[in-house]
Amino acid sequence: MKILYGKQNEIIAGMNTLREEAKQFEKEAAQAVERIVTDVKVRGDEALRFYTKTFDKVDLRSFRVPAAQLKEALASVEVSFIEALEGAKQNIVSYHEKQKRHGFLEAEQDGIIRGQLIRPLETVGVYVPGGTAAYPSSVLMNVLPAKIAGVKRIVMVTPPHSNGVNPYILAAAKIAGVDEVYSIGGAQAVAALAYGTESIPRVNKIVGPGNLYVALAKRAVFGDVSIDMIAGPSDILVIADETGDARYIAADLLSQAEHDVNSAAILVTTDQTLAEAVQREVKIQLQHLPRKEIAQASVAQNGVIIVVDSLEEAFETANRIAPEHLELHIKEPMMALSQVKHAGSIFLGPYAPEPLGDYYAGPNHVLPTSGTARFFSALSVDDFIKKSSILSYTREALYKVKDHITILAEKEGLHAHAKSINIRFEEEK
Repeated sequence: MKILYGKQNEIIAGMNTLREEAKQFEKEAAQAVERIVTDVKVRGDEALRFYTKTFDKVDLRSFRVPAAQLKEALASVEVSFIEALEGAKQNIVSYHEKQKRHGFLEAEQDGIIRGQLIRPLETVGVYVPGGTAAYPSSVLMNVLPAKIAGVKRIVMVTPPHSNGVNPYILAAAKIAGVDEVYSIGGAQAVAALAYGTESIPRVNKIVGPGNLYVALAKRAVFGDVSIDMIAGPSDILVIADETGDARYIAADLLSQAEHDVNSAAILVTTDQTLAEAVQREVKIQLQHLPRKEIAQASVAQNGVIIVVDSLEEAFETANRIAPEHLELHIKEPMMALSQVKHAGSIFLGPYAPEPLGDYYAGPNHVLPTSGTARFFSALSVDDFIKKSSILSYTREALYKVKDHITILAEKEGLHAHAKSINIRFEEEK
């Protein structure tokens, strides 16, 4: 990892350059995705079988995974894995239960009732990667908030393999309470969820991680269906002072670097000695990682240590980058929380490492990436509900405000709007 001294603009400019390069590649991939989405929209199951055979090398007649297979998967995996999933589920549920919203009705003025109706989405599709990047934890993170919101039908899709569907994914689906599972992946799976086929139901919203083609497919169908977000490569930023432990920080940086060669791992510190210690420790720990090649490429390309003069400058840098994950390895992390403006998820102190949030503690690990924490939030129960306003006026209450409404309507040139109000009182004239 490179060590730079207070060069915030250089770092951010470099990250922006990488994002622009990625966008150029995306443009080329998007054309292929558009063709797949259109084909599935037109040909349905026939197109799904074609792309599954072409990309996954699996010839499927039926996409639905039988309920019995989910039970078999649950029985086939290790008891310790089930216990870990159940513990994570309990924490995720208890955390997200606190996010539940409630509608309201108010009658604070005579003759006027205002309110808001909260309703869950009816159907949600969850995409779950199933290859070398198989994430049972993502099943829980995407499904459980939807269940808490009250979604009645949750449909999961995951790529097939010659030896069947990943049993750990199926076990997680069973524990989370998924209603239907289909063995289909890639852009074609997203298209099937968005538009429906003979076998796969159309959903109201699509959530869940995936590769570039899955992300581009979600972008392509947005508007016909809702989506959670367009996720980019994972990133982590650690702010540390002289109290930071180099071993812990290096391990946490590498926990994100191993995701993808395009992942970003950044340390911002006020202590040069710590910076040099972390740099050495990253090299040491890299040698023992099974995903060494990926992590090494990530830290070489996007890994950086920035030495700044003060914690104020460190937080300024972090807020400009708006990281997906922000760890605070400083003396008083809770006291400094007010300085954080933009971050997907915040981890306070040396014993709250990022993987704690990824897997177990309860907050959602579906987070805004690529600086979008400036305006996006973590996946939550709010993503699976919709709100309708409620309004009731008596004749007398409407009469009191009719002139205000009509003048606003007429100034906008919408005279039928004004007529809609005035017609109710014409007989008085």
